[in-house]
This record gives sequence, structure tokens and C-alpha cells, in this order.
Amino acid sequence: MNPTSFRPRRRAVVAAAAALPLVGLAACGSDTGDGPDLGGGGGSDGGGEGSAFADVIASGPVAADDAIAGSAWAAAIKEKDQLIRGGTVANQVFSLASTTGGQPTGFDAGITQLLAKYILGEGGEEKVEYIDTTVETRETLVQNGTVDCVIATYSITPERLEVIDFAGPYYLSGTAIQVRTEDAESISGPGDLTGKNLVTQANSTGIQAIEEFVTDPGDVQTLPDNESCVAALKQGRADAYVLDQGVLLGNSAADPEVTVVGEPFVDDPYGVGLSKDAEGAVDFVNTFLQEIIDSGAWEQLWTATIGEVMDTEAPEPPVPGELPS
Repeated sequence: MNPTSFRPRRRAVVAAAAALPLVGLAACGSDTGDGPDLGGGGGSDGGGEGSAFADVIASGPVAADDAIAGSAWAAAIKEKDQLIRGGTVANQVFSLASTTGGQPTGFDAGITQLLAKYILGEGGEEKVEYIDTTVETRETLVQNGTVDCVIATYSITPERLEVIDFAGPYYLSGTAIQVRTEDAESISGPGDLTGKNLVTQANSTGIQAIEEFVTDPGDVQTLPDNESCVAALKQGRADAYVLDQGVLLGNSAADPEVTVVGEPFVDDPYGVGLSKDAEGAVDFVNTFLQEIIDSGAWEQLWTATIGEVMDTEAPEPPVPGELPS
């Protein structure tokens, strides 16, 4: 990645992606919308059959029957023959709904589908119900059992670990800065945000990052979702948007008017959110994550999704089970 600014390499998807509404996706299934597929990590040939993304899912492992029986959480999912995932299908790089009836694509979508196949067997990747969550509803939906898990660029923090469990981390991201593309030359890091009006999502790690790393910011808005924050930035109500790089990369891939600048300045390990009452869930999911890392599927998934918009080699995967203290 360029040390001062980011623009995705792939431009063919941008015009179509910018026109796709990113709202109204609550409780979306896998056949959301009409129109062109945007890829979302499926490579230049999209996310359908024969794409790099689809090849990764097809090669995913299936858990042994005794491994599933040893986890009450996995056994319950197997019994109902469906995985209910909390997250989003509005992030082009991490999880984007298909517009032609296929499965969502992106890194988080891939982890979700590989996990569903691991539990439910061949074809299990198609047995996922996608429930929309926000930074303000994720813990609640995990705790009350509405979802089996949350896979949603979900940063593992000590505060969140007090109320839910996490498997992983499965990806190491970081808090970053997004600006209007026309301002990309003037802002490259938190030191350039003094006096600037900022926006981040309510209940997100961006709030703490601003408090710790930005000296004397101007107005700091906290808005309920990513779409609201992007709108505030584009409309000039904020000079910069501070949040997980993973979310911001999706915005830049979909919209040429916004650009990610500089490098992440706070580490954000992403994990799979699980209920503390879900017996055997953490160990089961960590075993799954280690299997896809060892098999090379993790690296292949990164290359087919995040790697499409970053000019770097695939990073070393994190070690499942090594949580922040």
C-alpha cells in the first residue's frame, strides 16, 4: 500500500458499486437485489461459479462427525441445518450481497461460508441466513441467541470480551483514516487531524482511537452506521472518517470520492463473536480457523478478496486463540 494514500487497483467494479444502495439490507438473505454482481472479492470474474472466491469455498474442509458432536454449539447448528450469521452484506471487500442471486462475497463472507460448510457438510455454504447487525446491536444479538455468531470486521476488545466470547482472531486490521479524495494530499495520519471535524460509528473502536491519538479535534460526530458516516464525509459535515481499515477499504472500493490515507495507527484484531452460553463454540471455531490456515485456504481467500484492493503480499495469518488482554 502507498504510505500516504490508498486507491484500489480494481476500477472496473467502481462505477457499478457506487450506484448500489447500501441501506435497507436488514435480515438479508443470499439472493438480495437485482443487477450486476460487483465481485466483492471474487476476482475479475466476480464471485460466481468458477471464480477464485468460489474455488476457495469449494475447497473448504468438513468437520468430522465426532468433532461436531463434541461441541453443543456446532451440534445445534447441524441439527437445524442452518448457520445464522450476524454481520453486513454492504461491504465490497469483506461482505457484499450478490445482485444476481448468488452468495455474498468478500473475506468475512468467505469465512462465514467456509464455517457453514465445515459444520453442515458439502453444500453447507448455501445454508446461511445473513442477519444485518450494527456496532450497537451486535452484542445484544449474540447474547439473546438471535444469531449463532457475528462475523463482521468485529474488533476483539477487552470491553467486548466482558459480555461475549470471541474465537480468533482471524484477521489483523487497524484503525485508519478516510477522507474525501480531493483532500488525500493534506491528511496522512492522526497528527493531521488537529482541529478537523471527525466522524466515526457509535460504539466503535474509532471513538477510543480519536480520544487517544488525535490532539484537539474539532467536532466529533458519532453516527449509527457506515453509510451515515460516509455521507457526512462526502457532504462536508466531517473532514475525516476514523474506523477499522477493513470497513474503510470497502468504501474506497465502492466509491472513488473517498480515499483511505496513511497506515493503520491502532491494531484491530477481528474475531468471531459468540455467546458465552454457547458451549464448545470457541474451541470449535478456533479449530476450524486453524484448519483453513494450515490448508492454505485462508491465504487463498485473502488473495481473492482483500488482496484485490491492496498492493501487498498476503500477511501472516494471526494465531487463533491469542486474544488481547
